[in-house]
Amino acid sequence: MVQEKLIRPFNGFLSLLVVLVLLGVSIFMLAAYESLPWIAGLVVAIFLVIGFVVVNPNQSVVNTLFGIYAGTIKENGFYWVNPFYVRKRISLRARNFDSQTIKVNDKIGNPIMIGLVLVWKVEDTYKSAFAVDNFEQFVLVQSEAALRKLAGIYSYDNIEGEHDEFTLRSGGEEVNNQLEEEISSRLEIAGIKVIEARINHLAYAQEIAQAMLKRQQATAIVAARYKIVEGAVSMVQMALEELSKKQIVELDEAKKATMVSNLMVVLCSDKDASPVVNTGSVY
Repeated sequence: MVQEKLIRPFNGFLSLLVVLVLLGVSIFMLAAYESLPWIAGLVVAIFLVIGFVVVNPNQSVVNTLFGIYAGTIKENGFYWVNPFYVRKRISLRARNFDSQTIKVNDKIGNPIMIGLVLVWKVEDTYKSAFAVDNFEQFVLVQSEAALRKLAGIYSYDNIEGEHDEFTLRSGGEEVNNQLEEEISSRLEIAGIKVIEARINHLAYAQEIAQAMLKRQQATAIVAARYKIVEGAVSMVQMALEELSKKQIVELDEAKKATMVSNLMVVLCSDKDASPVVNTGSVY
């Protein structure tokens, strides 16, 4: 398989000097002596001008000769190459691709909206120029395909408290790294190097967003209530133990049950309790 090869073209300034000398001599001989053979020298000098090429920083020039790959110039400067070369310029600069938000289904079938930001650059100019039809369009299509595949591997979020499984929302660097590897493997054929790939937008699709928001709120409420009850039980237990330890009051089982019930209501209620002061006998 043909691979990228770098060529070192002729120095452009020396070549320009040669062309100018040939052009000047041809014009002088043609004007002074009307020597028709020097017309050929004039034509050759003009033809050689086609071979001059300027390569800017972080830019490359891919050269082909009669359909055969001749090599790539990556070093910036002023050069002269074979005038018969067909030249194609390819930028080596890093580029950003901020994808449009697309609707896909996650692992369990929930429709979600997801998007990515991709930083990439051309690394192999031969593959970029000849292995694919349009390498820029290839990057866009394959990045979206990789994003769709990733969304089908993971769930959007944990369901029913399953915190051991990575999700798109909680996976973090692992999800982003897998996305980067997937895109890199797809773009390798086009000679593209992926510098960074990250999910930059993630949300439930509009048709289920409200239902999922209610589920998340319910999950949060249940978790909060669990903590409240757990703390209330500990406080009631501590209160009973301290009363018994310091012998402040003797409580039978019925009184303990009443006290526990009252304390649990006060501690677990989502509203402030309204105490009732008993001015009579406790019995």
